[in-house]
Formats: sequence, structure tokens, C-alpha cells
Amino acid sequence: MPFKIAIIGAGSLGFTQKLISDILHVPEFAECEFALTDIDPDNLAAITKVIEKLVSANGIPARITSTTDRRRALEGARYVMSCVRVGGLPAFESDIEIPLKYGIDQCVGDTLCAGGIMYGQRNIPVILDFCEDIREVAEENALFLNYANPMAMNTWAANEYGGVNTVGLCHGVQHGAEQIAEVLGGDTSELDYICIGINHQTWYTDVKFRGRRIEGGELLEAFLAHKTFSQQEKVRLDILKRFGYYSTESNGHLSEYLPWYRKRRDEIPNWIDLSHWIHGETGGYLRHTRERRDWFASDFDTILAEAGAPFGNRPRSSEHASYIIEAMETGRPYRGHFNVRNNGVITNLPADAIIEAPGYVDRFGINMIEGHELPIACAASCNASISVQRMAVEAAVTGDPDMLKLAVLHDPLAGAVCSPDEIWSMVDEMLRAQAEWLPQYAV
Repeated sequence: MPFKIAIIGAGSLGFTQKLISDILHVPEFAECEFALTDIDPDNLAAITKVIEKLVSANGIPARITSTTDRRRALEGARYVMSCVRVGGLPAFESDIEIPLKYGIDQCVGDTLCAGGIMYGQRNIPVILDFCEDIREVAEENALFLNYANPMAMNTWAANEYGGVNTVGLCHGVQHGAEQIAEVLGGDTSELDYICIGINHQTWYTDVKFRGRRIEGGELLEAFLAHKTFSQQEKVRLDILKRFGYYSTESNGHLSEYLPWYRKRRDEIPNWIDLSHWIHGETGGYLRHTRERRDWFASDFDTILAEAGAPFGNRPRSSEHASYIIEAMETGRPYRGHFNVRNNGVITNLPADAIIEAPGYVDRFGINMIEGHELPIACAASCNASISVQRMAVEAAVTGDPDMLKLAVLHDPLAGAVCSPDEIWSMVDEMLRAQAEWLPQYAV
């Protein structure tokens, strides 16, 4: 059943290779066309060479095309994936470094807080450009699978303003489930759970292990007894202790979505672990990105050599994309957790919000399960973030700097650290620093 899959931002070599490898694990997709596009011709040429070697060395008849002309790549595509980061490292540096001058300490800065909001301002106009091309040249009713952060803002804009059927995909739910299974002494195959909320603030509200329901107190004891997680996940475990539910995201992520753990510099060390950047290091992801800026060139020969290995050596990952496409094309059902417009899926979150919740996929598409209710404290945390996301999306679409400042003002961590005057000054500074990627704010 040959059809076309376009990947925008395909120069993200490791992730693109994983997505394509996953899809090719489905025998019916052996003759698909993968259209790769990226604004960086060198990265695009490199990933094209890797994927071509993967398919040729394993005798797979898939067709690989690549072009820097995005519209050409999207022509006739049935599925479109986005892995883009607008502004790259230079913009990311100002996402972290400018807020830090004002006392806002971020570890990742790609989802909420000052960095995540500005990231959305850069990405959303580009996402809407993608949507325009999809509407005009892709297959009718093409599905847009967004992997790019800030997940909720990008997906919100594409569905609300882009006019394209869009689902946001993340692996946080799967990774959190792996942790839960590990502390309980088993495997994810022995775990059944419901996880609901918004992307990066999703909550395991119903956990069963080997058929037995696990309550929050028992789960907390298991985590505290785990030698590694008890040190690396201090924020998540404090939230589990107080809220009664475990949250999906890493310590570094979760700590910057809340107003309590990163607002006093002398207290931050109490809540982070420096064994790896993702556990809360100040500017940790930025440091990691800087250190890895040349990995593409330095590791390319190894990556290319490994691409010729027998295909059976590459297990299919837990990323949702290949399973969604398999279910829609073959009818084999798939259950996963997806980012979509709420519309009653979670009853105590706004209808227009992008939520993350369980759903099933088959030939009829993605079918969400309606009627979930978040525990009241979890809903309160999510609602605070949703209000920020809504304002940030409107600001990105309209180019309204006052709305942008109000979004940052209402951000939980930014509001806990800065006065209104400081936020106004900080946003003005960030707008100047990122002007080349923010055409909607041009005077």
C-alpha cells in the first residue's frame, strides 16, 4: 500500500531515522515514499544518505526523496510530520539567558515559562505556513503529526488557525510508565494505566500493576525506595506526595512549569540533581545542546556505517507515529496517548485546550475517550498553564506584544519571580534579540 509521508525538519538525524525505521517495521509500508525536507541542505544531504543506505542495504523498496523546497515535499503527502526548531541554537540561547538575568531559572525552556512562550512565538507562524501548504498540495484530509515543542501551543495553533487535522505526539507518557513499572519491580507489559492532562503535565490517575490498582501512597513508597529515582526526581516525588498522583515529565521539565521550586536561587539545589542535565540543572538543555552542536559531523561516519546493519537489529520504538499510521492504513487498532483539542475528553479542562489523553486509532482515525475528570489539584495546575498557552497562541497569531507580555505575566514561574515591570522589560529585550524569527512583531 504505497503512499507518501513527508518529514519537515528531517535534518534532526537521530529522530528522523527512528521514525522512518519504525514505519518500515510494518511490512505493508515497504514501498512507501519518504519525502525529507529541511532548510539546512547539509543536514538534509546527510540524513538522506543515511536513510538511503538503510533501505538499500536491507533490500527495502521504499522510495527516498529529499528537497529544501518544502512545498514540493508536501505534494501528495498523506501524512506530514514536523520536527522543527525555529531559530536553532542562537534563539534558544536567548530563551534561557535573558530570563536568567531577571531571575527566571529554567532547565529546558521549551514548553512553558519565558523560554517556552518565546519558542512558541517563533514556531507558530511557521507551523501555520506548513498548514497552508498542506491544505493546498497534500492529499485531501492529510494528517499532520506534530512532534515539535512547545507541543500544546503548536498543536493548538494548527487546529484552531491552520485548518489542518493535527495531532501532537510526545513520548513523556511512555517514559513515565517505564519508571513506574521499574519501581514496582516489573515491566511495562504488566502495567495498565490512564494518563490525562496537558502535554508535559499529564497525570497517571489510574495505575494497575499485574491487575492490582496502585494508590499514590504505595507508588510514593516505591519511588522513595528506588536508589536512583529518589535522588533524580525530587520535584516529581514532592508533587506525588502532595497531589497523590505521579506526573509524566522529568524533574527539570516539571520544576519550571510550577511556581514553587525554582523561584529562590538558594533553594533550587534542594530540588535538582546534577547527575544529568534533565534532572534540573540551570540551563541544562542549553549546555547539552551546545556541547552536541558538532555531533552531526563527528558521529556521522559511525551513524552511516550502522545504517547498513540488518534491519532486524533495530527494534521498533514506542513513538506513536508508526502505530497511528499502521492503524489508519491497515485497521489494526492501536491505543496510545495523544494531544488533541479537548472537546469534552477531560470534563474539568476547557473545551478549546489541547489535552493529552488516551485514545484508540483504527481506519476511522483517532478516537478519543470522553468523560475523564482530573483530580482537582491536578486540574488547577493544568488550567494555569492552559491560560498561558491560550494567550501565547493568540499573541503569536496576531503579533500583539501586549498579549505576549500578559501571557508571560500569568506564567506560574515567571509570575512568582518577576514584577510586572520586570516582565515587560524582559519581553521587550527578548523581542529585540529574536526579531529575525518574529516577523509578526515587526513594526
